[in-house]
Amino acid sequence: MTDPVTLLKSLVAIPSVNPMGRSLSGDQYLEARLTDWLVAFLKTHHLPCEVISIEPGRANVLTRIDAPGATKTVLFDAHQDTVPVDGMTIPPFEPMERDGRIYGRGSCDVKGGLAAMLSAFLQLAQDRPAKMPNVVFSMTCDEEATSLGINHMVASWKGEVPSYRLLPKAPDVAIVAEPTLLDIVVAHRGAVRWKIVTRGRACHSSRPKEGINAIYRMAEVVRLLEQYAESLPGSRPAHPLCGPATLSVGLISGGSSVNVVPDYCEIDIDRRLLPGETGLNARSEIIGYLAERLPFEVEHLEPYCLSSALGDDLNSSLASELMKSIRAIDGEHSVIGVPYGTHASRIAAAGIPAVVFGPGDIAQAHTKDEWIEISQLHKATDVYYHFASQQ
Repeated sequence: MTDPVTLLKSLVAIPSVNPMGRSLSGDQYLEARLTDWLVAFLKTHHLPCEVISIEPGRANVLTRIDAPGATKTVLFDAHQDTVPVDGMTIPPFEPMERDGRIYGRGSCDVKGGLAAMLSAFLQLAQDRPAKMPNVVFSMTCDEEATSLGINHMVASWKGEVPSYRLLPKAPDVAIVAEPTLLDIVVAHRGAVRWKIVTRGRACHSSRPKEGINAIYRMAEVVRLLEQYAESLPGSRPAHPLCGPATLSVGLISGGSSVNVVPDYCEIDIDRRLLPGETGLNARSEIIGYLAERLPFEVEHLEPYCLSSALGDDLNSSLASELMKSIRAIDGEHSVIGVPYGTHASRIAAAGIPAVVFGPGDIAQAHTKDEWIEISQLHKATDVYYHFASQQ
């Protein structure tokens, strides 16, 4: 089996930072170089490869193993991108092995999972276990921001975009790589995010009464949203695995100069969704809440993130099968829910049972000294292999 540690070091050394709305200055952004490396790796090992361009510099990469007589298709999915490197205290793209860990940006989220899946996939292609199903491995782009890659792939199953050659129809089940400490995530929250805008009338700051201060207006909006956020968890039942619904105001911007009364201010809203909630309905509820309480109008821009929650109503059988493999490799683990989102909810929304499983601890994701335990890498690789060889 190709060593997942060696693979991880190669992956970390290739920057694939999601710009997440920033200017594309510098050569660390987007996934193009990592995509090129993955394509070359697959070709070196004589594996089929399909590259689907989503946007310039951003593509999904797929590979596939067809098993003779197999009627079931299992999808492995891992994303190529990482979050930015601001504030890191270690060289982000110089993978370092120390004390049983690999350090570097993406080592935990989620190049560790990508390396483990890639290692297991390569071994499956070499061994061709007798009970193996068809296995497709998708390496998708833009998970950390707007989910362009997974959205495009799911749309291909629905006929909304051209079908993929290596995955012409939806798989039967899917495992999504994220750091779960080798537990199985069967439920997680979703999110809807959008901007709220207040407008005013600009004037010289020495005569503020002649203008309308958009920042003061936004202060009233934020005060109301804080009240709403405090009451939200108690306004509906919490999910037993995911916890309560939440709301946060994460960004604010307004004004052009300190000596000008501002005529514009905007904030970004993050509303976390429970299984069964929809982003548009949650947004509409907040729009109505503010409209009833504000003496002025505000603008609600269209959502730039609509990520559904993952419920545990479709994936119990898949989780049970995966747990058998986990027990065989590392003993008993847990079936859990988490507050963050993953690709699994996008896949499940298409009616495909999906769970989240991978090496590493989410507590280390996106951190200033991101790292992953090497032992977790090896165990996850073995679990992916075992699961795919027993279907």
